Amino acid sequence: MKLPPDLSPWQMFLHADWVVQTIMVGLALASLVTWTALLAKGWELRGAARDLRSARAALLLSARLSDAEALGTGVAQDLVSEAQDELLQSTGLPDKSAIKERVASRLDRVELRHARQLRGGTGVLATIGATAPFVGLFGTVWGIMNSFVGIARSNTTNLAVVAPGIAEALLATALGLVAAIPAVVIYNHFARRLLALRAELGDVSACVQQLVSRDLDRQQVAQLGRVQPEAR
Repeated sequence: MKLPPDLSPWQMFLHADWVVQTIMVGLALASLVTWTALLAKGWELRGAARDLRSARAALLLSARLSDAEALGTGVAQDLVSEAQDELLQSTGLPDKSAIKERVASRLDRVELRHARQLRGGTGVLATIGATAPFVGLFGTVWGIMNSFVGIARSNTTNLAVVAPGIAEALLATALGLVAAIPAVVIYNHFARRLLALRAELGDVSACVQQLVSRDLDRQQVAQLGRVQPEAR
């Protein structure tokens, strides 16, 4: 067995078997993906939360659905557009409760679509957190098998000969844990953030439904006001 000049992680990587080296590189890339997801997804969720809070404040100040047309882009504008489209298609229909149900159904679909978009990219964190320890363990098992083969070929049980190969193998397990632990923590953090965003999205949808209900009630009152003079 060729002993590394020292037992630093880099030297252990350089002297490891090519299978173990491949596993180490894969785990390092998985760790890079984890931290990239933290930065990119964290930025996206912060922006989504800020937009939802702003949209909810604007909707609460609106008296009619038409007052909320200046929300700009984003899921809040999609909700308003869906509600307006349903009201337009339901013009002249007498059953206001049915109109409200159709509007609520449309808004639910928008909420689900947006929730799926927000969850995008978090699945890879769950995959890394679940598989990285086992991938690292496979590298360790492979490296230890090679160490025992080297021991048999060298016809010695000297600890100085055995230790470097085992240390190289255990490095794969360490890298697996380094990749898995942050992935699990970050995934759980995003899961909590997504639940909070889903609640805020529900609040925005409720505000839109309230505006729709007010507009329909105003239309009904206006129609009754026109009918009563005609009846006289």
